[in-house]
Amino acid sequence: MSTPTSLPVSARSAPAGSPARHTKPLSGPIPILAAAVLWGTTGTASSFAPSGAPAAAVGAAGLILGGLLLLLSSRSARSLPRRCARDEQWLLVLGAVAVAGYPLSFYPAVARSGVAVATIIALGSAPVFTGLLGWFAQGTRPTRRWVAATVTAAIGCTALVLGPELAGRTTSVDVIGVTLAAVAGLSYAAYSLVSGKLIARGHASRAVMGAMFGAAALLVLPVLLAGNPQWLLTVRGVGVAVHLAVITTFLAYRLFGYGLRHTTAQVATALTLAEPAVAAVLGVVLLAERLPVVSWAGLAVLTVGLAFLALPARRTN
Repeated sequence: MSTPTSLPVSARSAPAGSPARHTKPLSGPIPILAAAVLWGTTGTASSFAPSGAPAAAVGAAGLILGGLLLLLSSRSARSLPRRCARDEQWLLVLGAVAVAGYPLSFYPAVARSGVAVATIIALGSAPVFTGLLGWFAQGTRPTRRWVAATVTAAIGCTALVLGPELAGRTTSVDVIGVTLAAVAGLSYAAYSLVSGKLIARGHASRAVMGAMFGAAALLVLPVLLAGNPQWLLTVRGVGVAVHLAVITTFLAYRLFGYGLRHTTAQVATALTLAEPAVAAVLGVVLLAERLPVVSWAGLAVLTVGLAFLALPARRTN
């Protein structure tokens, strides 16, 4: 019988009857926050894609190149499917489908609804989906600490991203865009839980990430080919694809996989709410955007929620 993924690896490895060891921030939350920082560059980088490049194709290009890097850089990733039990092989398939689903839904959601709305719905819904999926699939009820911190971070994220609209600008709501953003949040929650479960069973994080992302790269290849990939022949196209592949996929998911060895999937997805904060700061620094007071207040609230998740809980006797 497998060990439930509601506990971090450090806690699950403790002997029976002994108190669980608390996760150190540098071994779990910090790598995940570092991954979120890298993911926060996605919107800024993709905005430099050549005009006319399909949104889904841009996301597919980053996943294909990054997924192949993750697969080829880990020998154990290529042999993992053969070493897995039958149920674990199905988990790998489910994880690959979920990985492929994220860029194919998130980037079109951004194109239809804008960065602000798509980001808040996708990233704001992911921790909720993760908590609910973990609860229904494994009976792991979310802790009060997680609920409080996640709600706080989600409120701050909402105020940060939607600050300009709340300050006076109005925008129409695209139902399809909102739905696609929610699908992206569900996809992210699903592959976080699947990868966390496989890692909890003793498989190396590099192998799990490499196998899932390598398979996902093959799944999204037709999307890239169908989207007139001539934009990849331009300097800007190559630059955007390389950034999305190396920085926001290969390096970020190496950090994310390492963090999942010591952090629950529920906490991990909540910590990635730091991504819109990074995106907002980059917009101010690099794109000369201005944030209203509401957004700065949201950034402060979001920081409090993330800090509450990142810091280890007090030991109880």
